[in-house]
Amino acid sequence: MDKNHRFNVKKVLETSALPGVSKMKASTDGNIPDLDQGNVTYPVVSSDPKIRRNSLAQLTREALPRVDHYRNCIEATKRPSLGELYGEPSGVKDGDIESRRPEETGGNHGIKLGWIQGVLIPCLLNIWGVMLFLRLSWVVAQSGIIQSLIIIGISTVVCVLTTLSLSAICTNGEVKGGGVYYIISRSLGPEFGASIGIVFAFANTVAASMNTIGFCDSLNELLHSKGLQIVDGDVNDVRIVGTIAILVMCITCAVGMEWESKAQNVLTIIIVAAIIDFIVGAIIGPRSVLQLAQGFVGFNLTVMQQNLGPGYRFSENVNQDFFSVFSIFFPSVTGIQAGANISGDLKDPSKAIPKGTMLALLISMASYVVFVLFAGATAARDASGIVGDVGSGIEFHCFPDRNCEWGLMNSYSMMQVVSIWGPLIYAGCFAATLSTALTNLLSVPRLIQALGIDRIYPGLIFFSKGYGRSGEPYRGYVLTFLISTAFLLIAQLNVIAPLISNFYLASYALINFCTFHAALVKPLGWRPEFKYYNVWLSLFGFILCVAIMFLISWVTSLITFFVVFALYLLVVYRKPDVNWGSSTQAQTYKSALTSVHKLVNVHDHVKNYEPQILVLSGKPQDRPPLVDLAHLITKNSALMVCGQVSEERLSHRARMNLTLKSYGWLHANKIKAFYALVDDIKFEVGARALLQASGLGKLKPNILMMGYKNDWTSCTAEDLEEYFTILHDAFDNRMAVAILRLPDGQDYSKFVDESEPHAYVNGGFSLATSSQDLTVNDQSGFMRIDSDVSISQMGNQSSDLSLSVIGSAENSLTNSPKPFRRYLNTSKSDTLSPLSILKQKKKARAEQVGLQVPVSRELHNMTLFRDKQSEGNIDVWWLYDDGGLTILLPYIISTRSTWVSCRLRVFALVNRQSEAELEERNMASLLSKFRIDYQSLKMVSGITEKPKKETVNFFNNLLQGSCDGDEARVSKEELTTMQQKTYRQLRLRELLLENSRDSRLVVMSLPMPRKGTVSASLYMAWLEALTKDLPPSLLVRGNHTSVLTFYS
Repeated sequence: MDKNHRFNVKKVLETSALPGVSKMKASTDGNIPDLDQGNVTYPVVSSDPKIRRNSLAQLTREALPRVDHYRNCIEATKRPSLGELYGEPSGVKDGDIESRRPEETGGNHGIKLGWIQGVLIPCLLNIWGVMLFLRLSWVVAQSGIIQSLIIIGISTVVCVLTTLSLSAICTNGEVKGGGVYYIISRSLGPEFGASIGIVFAFANTVAASMNTIGFCDSLNELLHSKGLQIVDGDVNDVRIVGTIAILVMCITCAVGMEWESKAQNVLTIIIVAAIIDFIVGAIIGPRSVLQLAQGFVGFNLTVMQQNLGPGYRFSENVNQDFFSVFSIFFPSVTGIQAGANISGDLKDPSKAIPKGTMLALLISMASYVVFVLFAGATAARDASGIVGDVGSGIEFHCFPDRNCEWGLMNSYSMMQVVSIWGPLIYAGCFAATLSTALTNLLSVPRLIQALGIDRIYPGLIFFSKGYGRSGEPYRGYVLTFLISTAFLLIAQLNVIAPLISNFYLASYALINFCTFHAALVKPLGWRPEFKYYNVWLSLFGFILCVAIMFLISWVTSLITFFVVFALYLLVVYRKPDVNWGSSTQAQTYKSALTSVHKLVNVHDHVKNYEPQILVLSGKPQDRPPLVDLAHLITKNSALMVCGQVSEERLSHRARMNLTLKSYGWLHANKIKAFYALVDDIKFEVGARALLQASGLGKLKPNILMMGYKNDWTSCTAEDLEEYFTILHDAFDNRMAVAILRLPDGQDYSKFVDESEPHAYVNGGFSLATSSQDLTVNDQSGFMRIDSDVSISQMGNQSSDLSLSVIGSAENSLTNSPKPFRRYLNTSKSDTLSPLSILKQKKKARAEQVGLQVPVSRELHNMTLFRDKQSEGNIDVWWLYDDGGLTILLPYIISTRSTWVSCRLRVFALVNRQSEAELEERNMASLLSKFRIDYQSLKMVSGITEKPKKETVNFFNNLLQGSCDGDEARVSKEELTTMQQKTYRQLRLRELLLENSRDSRLVVMSLPMPRKGTVSASLYMAWLEALTKDLPPSLLVRGNHTSVLTFYS
């Protein structure tokens, strides 16, 4: 083995020896020892029991799979980054796909509940509500046994389908505090989740009021039977008792989960005892003549036959029918979400919610069926309650002059009549109503807390604060109490019940849609443990819920949809900075991918041409005029890519910083564009890579836009040649080229310095430089968007002025002109004027160099293509037919709102002066066929004439130094050969100065840099002659493929 390729074994072994392992002996010369000479001792694990064996963690940097590595919180243990493992410099860390943030504290309560205590009992208590004891017998009387069972069956189908969908979502990862809001927001995104979360919280709050009103009504009935009352025995009694009841329940929930759980257990026992009381009483039958007179006859085949069919009558101020009765019954099954509402308090939500909810649904629906069968088989629809009316048979006759006050149809107290002990039914009614209200009051503050923690609606942040070790949302309880009390004062169930039912159904519909959408899109993250769901059943559940909403009340359904839509638009407008990996994101990706694939198979047509621009801008925030012009052309309807080339090798962290800051600036300025960065490569090669590799399928740039190289006379020959080569590369790839020149350049990074150390070596440069060398690294700082930036030095003056991070409320920018502020910072809340910063900086620089540069001029140039333009002209010098791009781009610019006041003036060349009139008619006809509006058309002649002497002298001065010496860039032979073409450019300069000196923008055909014919210096001299002393100029050369057509 070659000695130079051997490594120092001795040094490696001595520095990496591990405890408990004997060291290997190495030869003194550092070479690999000869194993045959016996001078090597192999590593042997010590047999001494006192010496601990090495763990795997001591032998490798690799980390074993651990659950903490996947937690989305700051405190979680992090696995080694890729850079740490393969040896990047310390301090360089990789970012995660989803930024880590503190976990929600809304569900971080001290006591965690199992599936029985946390899901089964709350669901049962929420389902067994006011309807069970007060309205179920009335439902049987109106609809009959058969249709009542159909109503229960439809309700069961809705609940089962929703439960299956809910179980699938809950088992697709950890479910934290927030219940239905958390589920929907993490599945469909914050827009749907937040809007339905507010609606659901409101529905639960009002449902607590409704059940409390039911409790008060039952209490009033009990007191009335005893001849007692509090104030008036009616509405005021409901308000007084209800307010006290809600206050006590809120305090019970706020005290903690342990007290609430104990209260639930007691209430459950009472309800079960009341149900048993009713069933046993129905089996035993009537025990007095009074019960028989009130309509309770025991199990009787004749009564059952009479009650099989419907008997709809006028009741509750409505002519009842199947759907009206269904609307009154359905709120009794809106409780399957009770377990999901407190998901943050469950030990294992993914297992507890499916198991507990399904079992609760089975038990409650079975109890409803038993109640319907027992009530329909043992009690008559009408009875007078008068003992003397009871005959030998079971016929009850209500005479026209006398109303029957008993029977299933007329009395809400038939369950007390049928039961063994009536007071136990009252106790069950109290327990059912209060337990449902208690469950609702418990879930609302946690839902508000989850919304506040996610910072979706700023108004809820105040109420989301947690107190104590368990993080109880006491402020949320106060808000819940106030809203519940406000609706309690209405004191009428029929007024608020339909709205609550529609709100619940809206949330159920979205739960089903969440599962349908996720199962249809099938992102890789969709792997629910619960397998008993079906994508089409979820869709059917969604449609069924929406249909029932409109069948119950189309007015309240429209109100519900309007409220949800308004809240949805509010979240869309605010654009919260969250990323939860929703299925809508996966759908967006798949839709985009499908569209791109379809687009590949679509042949290009001139009528569908779109200018897709690759802008060699470097960092887009450094050269806003160039980026703004490209955006003015594409305007969110065509592809735009901002490209940057860095000759320095950038770390992953540096690349990510550049990318995030560039996209942050683009987003802040409402520019829809992509950003592409290549590093560790020569500028010429990097630009060629962007030309060839940017885009995807048919979404590839067809126009290269770059800035004019102002320093072409002073830069090195290599830099100038690279710039010139980019033009050839673009034409080689059959791309059009557009070069923008502004009188003062486009580079505005010099206006703000970066006080923080560079996180990367700024080796990037672009073709948009105004006065800097393309190959020299820019050592002056620049303001980097979305970073901690300050201006600490302005020349020799110190300042504590600073620019804030996005989202920071401190030291931000507000007092500056709005257009300029957008270029500097993406923060919405600003308090510091960048105009004052710019003035102070310019003043400091002027003191150093003895020159005062006007600030207003630079601000105007910086926002040239964004500001509203006053009336003026866009002069188009369509000199050569390049496919129509030279006339199309200015036409597009003239249609934009900021440039709509500027009219097009078209200038074109003529072959001969004698044909000027004919050429003008032909050009006018062509523009008319292209449907391009213009103000005037002028045919230019005399292009072949010799330019004036002063123009020639001007050109010679440009080339001074480029034609002399051994390193001459332009040879005399080339000047002689290209003299006629040079004269044409100079003559064109004279015509431009004569006609377009006062225009807003000049767009002209770019001279063709013919390969091997013209040198870089001579070509740049042509461009200098064409654009110097003129307004902003855009030189355009299409790829000579038609981009305009006059065919339909």
